[in-house]
Formats: sequence, C-alpha cells, structure tokens
Amino acid sequence: MKIGILQCDDVRASLQPSYGNYPEMFSVLLQELIPDCELPVYRVLDGELPDSIDACDAWLITGSKFGVNDDLPWIEALCEFVRTLWQHKAPLIGVCFGHQVIAKALGGAVQKSEKGWGIGMSFNQVIERKPWMEPFQLHLDLLVSHQDQVTILPPQAEVLASSDFCPYYLVQYDDCFLSVQGHPEFCEGYCRDLMVMRQQTLPPARLRAGMASLSAEADSLLMMRWIVRFLQEAGAK
Repeated sequence: MKIGILQCDDVRASLQPSYGNYPEMFSVLLQELIPDCELPVYRVLDGELPDSIDACDAWLITGSKFGVNDDLPWIEALCEFVRTLWQHKAPLIGVCFGHQVIAKALGGAVQKSEKGWGIGMSFNQVIERKPWMEPFQLHLDLLVSHQDQVTILPPQAEVLASSDFCPYYLVQYDDCFLSVQGHPEFCEGYCRDLMVMRQQTLPPARLRAGMASLSAEADSLLMMRWIVRFLQEAGAK
C-alpha cells in the first residue's frame, strides 16, 4: 500500500532529535503494521500537493499548529484537494488539523472551542461500531493538543466516538474518509515536552490536569490498527 502523507507542519526543531518530524512519527507506526508500505511525503505547508490523486492508494493529513480558518493559500489548496478526493471516493485519513480540514472542506465548520485547550490524554466513548474496528473496545483514549474543534458536521459525517469535551471526536464519511481529533502518532514524552514548551500560554489548572492525565495508557496502536483496516477496506471497494 502507498499512503501519501500530506504534511501540514513541522515538529519544533528542538524536539526533532528526540521524536523526529511528523512523517517519521507516522512511519514508525504504519511500517510496524504494514512492513512493505510506501510513505511518500508532500510538504503541503510549503505549497506542495500531489499532481494526481492516483499518485497514492490512500492519503493522510497530519496535524498542524495552524488553524483551518487561517487565511493561507496552502490551506485552501488542501481543502480543494480534499474535495477532489471526496468526488472520487479516494481513501483519506485526517488527524487533528486534518480532521478539521476534512470537516471544513466538505461544508462543516471549525471554531476555537469555548472549552479551551485540549491537552494530555483525551477520554472518549465509542458510540458506533464498524467492521474495521478490530480488535474492538468501547473507549478510545488518545493524546491531544488543540484549541479548535469541529462545531458543525458536514451532512455526510457519522460520529463514531465522542466525549463531553469533544463531541465530534472520531468521524467517518461514507466508506472512504476517516478522521480523528486525537494524535495516535504522539508518544507520552512528546506530549509532555510540548506542554512544557507551551506552559506560559496554558491555563495552570489545565496544564496540571493535562500532565496528570499522562499516567493513563493511550490507545495509539489500536487507533493505528483501525486506520490500517479502514484503509484496506476502503481500497478494496
């Protein structure tokens, strides 16, 4: 399988020696599950987009410090690419920023949440079970780092996992798009270091809660297994 990584940001330079950049984070997990997969990277944040949607079997949009409502040409170009993928029912995964891009591109809305920062571990309930959710469990707990949230879903969207803090956490669009607000590619150390670097901008109580939440185990590998199964089923249709 050839999965094109649509890179929308860089890990901070000071953290890259320890954790790598976003494509490397995804590559470690994907190649563990699909050893022979190819993972070409397109630096969308630099205006680089694929020449054709057929260049890869499936696509993955990474997270980003940018917001989908930022007035940046590359974000609108990415939204247009998402709409093209949707027209052709090409398999696509969206993570955090990617989750929000898909919603906006297909007619939904994204706003800065009144609930503030989501940091640390997020705890979510699976409310719809799909065949690709194997092995199955009723909760989906992932590391997060975001202020924006999807506030209005496109008509094609189906919510699969939710929480009081983030109602539209895991969303499926038909049988070809899947998106999640959490970061299955993050590890505990990276999430902790990111919070430390942002501690001057984070509310103290939220920072303490975020740090404390890191004692819980993330369902990162499970989410990546679900993503792989979803892409395999989408590619077979």
